[in-house]
Amino acid sequence: MIEDSFMHKGLRRKLVEQVKSKGIKDQRILDAMMKIPRHAFMDSSFLKFAYQDQAFPISSGQTISQPFTVAFQTELIDIQIHQKVLEVGTGSGYQAAILAELGARVFTIERIRKLYQEAQTIHRELGSQVKFFLGDGYQGLPSFAPFDRILITAAAHAIPEALKQQLVVGGILVAPIGERDFQVMTKCVKTSMDIFEISTHGNFVFVPMKEGLE
Repeated sequence: MIEDSFMHKGLRRKLVEQVKSKGIKDQRILDAMMKIPRHAFMDSSFLKFAYQDQAFPISSGQTISQPFTVAFQTELIDIQIHQKVLEVGTGSGYQAAILAELGARVFTIERIRKLYQEAQTIHRELGSQVKFFLGDGYQGLPSFAPFDRILITAAAHAIPEALKQQLVVGGILVAPIGERDFQVMTKCVKTSMDIFEISTHGNFVFVPMKEGLE
């Protein structure tokens, strides 16, 4: 059972106000962040870091993203209720929880078995309906495609062609694209079967997106 005390909620409220002050305007996202207990996705010994607006290391050399970054990507991808969303890079599972709280049907894929298992355990305790898959994010989930939205939560050199093909016409893909030092947040709108409208939205730093399984 995940404890969510008045202290947790108070810390979360302060975090949400901080994220809002940085420019996040979608109240649905702020409400979702207020509801989802971020501390549940981190080791209990790091509670004091759970509600700071910063990324933090988790297991397997990965990180739980900065809350502002989670909100920023989520706002860019413009989730609507009941949309089918593929998240590439489950990580801690926090981003998937935010997407599900917004009413999306979330499919999330992770290449690291330990993270895949840990995130599922947390989501079960939260009563989540997110569907988890162990696999190579570069390949996506062709058996479950197409998707209305695709969100990549690790740094790719370019948008994987397989993922572009798994997006519906009119769908949106958001990903940090670039090298190890920094990436450019990139929004890709599929305007027809083979035409994509690209826009960029600032610099960020993510862990690298890798192929294969661990």
